Amino acid sequence: MDDIVRQAMAKWPTVPDCYGWLGLDARGNWYLRDDRAQAAGAFASGQAGSKGSLLKHEKLIEFIQRNYLADTQGRWFFQNGPQRVFVELEATPWIWRVDAKYAVSAHSGEAVQVRDCLVDEGGRVYLETSLGFGLVHTLDVALVAEAVLEGVWAPREVRSETLPKRFGYVPSPQDNSRG
Repeated sequence: MDDIVRQAMAKWPTVPDCYGWLGLDARGNWYLRDDRAQAAGAFASGQAGSKGSLLKHEKLIEFIQRNYLADTQGRWFFQNGPQRVFVELEATPWIWRVDAKYAVSAHSGEAVQVRDCLVDEGGRVYLETSLGFGLVHTLDVALVAEAVLEGVWAPREVRSETLPKRFGYVPSPQDNSRG
């Protein structure tokens, strides 16, 4: 977490949390969700306009990713100064990129070590890593298939609806923000 964020938290300890305004999609892209996007539907709903506006400002994305954390309830958030901005997840808290040598990194750039490989009923590939649990980026699934054929990973089957509870994350903190 950035020092400037820690300082703001100490200076203003009672700023209310923010829900519904930030989303992370299944490709590791960040979206700003204004009132119109939120009214169009849930972030992961696939409804037209519900994702919001794709963030493209490199420094802002880097700031979000440096201050991206989870609370004890498994709700992921961006600590924006003194305010927690809870993140709507289209899939999982982490999106993994895999390179040609099967090295894995998070959407935020951190290198990770793979602990387990899972495949759901829709053919989506997930990795449990030293950083946490996440979905493999769709562009990298072929590399995972190669790794499986070479015996690097041995995927296990899993039901997608069991993943949030099993791995302790909340896809939509807004859904349970009132208790």
